[in-house]
Amino acid sequence: MKKNIFIAMSSLLVLGAALAGCGGNSDNPSQGSQAEEAKKTGSQVLRLNLHSEPPTADPGLSEDTTSSAIIRATFDGLTRIGADGQPHESVAEKIDVSADGLTYTFHLRDSKWSNGDPVTAHDFEFAWKRALDPKTGAAYAYQLYYIKNGEAYNKNKAKAEDVGVKALDEKTLEVKLERPTPFFKELTAFPTYFPVNKKLVESNPNWAMQASTHVGNGPFKMAEWEHKNKLVLVKNENYWDKDVVKMDKIEFSMVDDENTELSMFERDELDWAGAPISALPTDAIPMLKESGKMHNKTIAGVYWYKFNTEQPPFNNAKIRKAFAYAIDRQSLIDNVLQAGQLPAMGAVPPTMALNKDGYFKDNDVETAKKLLAEGMKELGITKLPTVTLSYNTTEGHQKIAQAIQDQWKKALGVDVRLENKEWKVYIEDLHQGKFQIGRQGWLGDFNDPINFLELFKEKMGGNNDTRWEHPKFKELLDQASMENDTEKRKQILAEAESIFMDEMPVIPIYYYTHSWVQKENLKGVVISDLGNVDWKWASFE
Repeated sequence: MKKNIFIAMSSLLVLGAALAGCGGNSDNPSQGSQAEEAKKTGSQVLRLNLHSEPPTADPGLSEDTTSSAIIRATFDGLTRIGADGQPHESVAEKIDVSADGLTYTFHLRDSKWSNGDPVTAHDFEFAWKRALDPKTGAAYAYQLYYIKNGEAYNKNKAKAEDVGVKALDEKTLEVKLERPTPFFKELTAFPTYFPVNKKLVESNPNWAMQASTHVGNGPFKMAEWEHKNKLVLVKNENYWDKDVVKMDKIEFSMVDDENTELSMFERDELDWAGAPISALPTDAIPMLKESGKMHNKTIAGVYWYKFNTEQPPFNNAKIRKAFAYAIDRQSLIDNVLQAGQLPAMGAVPPTMALNKDGYFKDNDVETAKKLLAEGMKELGITKLPTVTLSYNTTEGHQKIAQAIQDQWKKALGVDVRLENKEWKVYIEDLHQGKFQIGRQGWLGDFNDPINFLELFKEKMGGNNDTRWEHPKFKELLDQASMENDTEKRKQILAEAESIFMDEMPVIPIYYYTHSWVQKENLKGVVISDLGNVDWKWASFE
């Protein structure tokens, strides 16, 4: 989402966990009294904090974890990831798969949009083709490339009618794939695969930016959206599975300071603080761990710094590797992060690792100095100019940047200027190439290494802000997509990751853990192994 976690989605995007954002307001003194009133009436009201304003509530345009969290609450896919981490039938009550694995037929149950319109197979067909339409500019369009002619349509090499998704009738959706895709049912639980109300979207292009016009088909519906201040969801009485939804309301503050958020939790103004939609203040983590209040979960995500490989000096791979090798990740984890993260020595997280030993040594200053000297010689320069490291505004990202700034200065003698920006501005500048080194994170959209590698397959790919591209890397990813033998496919992907790490268009820094505190009587919040949160089953006991 993040995930620019911020995901992109992926995620994540990422928030504190991945693509973290910003935006904020002052504390709301009325929230404590609201909580007392809720206790008296027995209503189920969940009070949370979004660390940033969601850039969108449109599943076809979402590319970060903040937006994804709201979208997962207000929409439902053909499948939904359950507490067991597996995809289960949701809007689809029955799924038929052909013997060759190339055709999926989804039989939809009776379900409605939050405005009462019926959810149809035509809504799914429209949503998927809309995300693939090159005019839409969806960053996650590539997640639909598994569908027959999906990539061709997105690249103006085929027509919409050539895409392998078709509503056979109101309740039957037929999907033809380019090749067998074992994780396709998991993909249909991803926001880009969610439906949108065809009639609404065609009549109002801005439908997703206001509560009054927002329509979803999920457990909750949007009741209020006071931009950069608060967002309120209420139970969707038109949801097909409404009987399992216990929460009457979810109220989101938008405070961009981790210390303020934790204080609000301690004053009983919030029921949850920290990941996955925000972050805990790093200084408070030791105390929270010692008290036993902090919850931790290892997730499939990587915190990394991206290079703009089109701008010198980072158009040189040796200089990129020098900066990567000079970071002391373990020191960063022990002294700044302090939440049990793991040093990242590869692009693919340990939950699906292709090389468990990693591709380089942590804090290898000697090799870093050697590579820097060689790279500068290749560029014909004797001194590096000041380098700018950009990040989106949060205390956590700032502390990490300050620590790495100091490490680079001591190890390489490089002067680094820090630049922080509000999330929406920051992510747009990344996409426009207005950066030298930029912070980002990535949470897996599904449990497969390809999810972390295919981001960088195409130079102009929706989430490839590095603008790096490599012909052999692309060739290997294409080979992997056609390989049905699991072990052979893993070997091909490992070779691709090896090329990626030798070129180093990003610096892997650490593998994510989600850390948070919550009210003891809050039950049923599901955080998946990919770091996504689902409040469908949440309740206070």
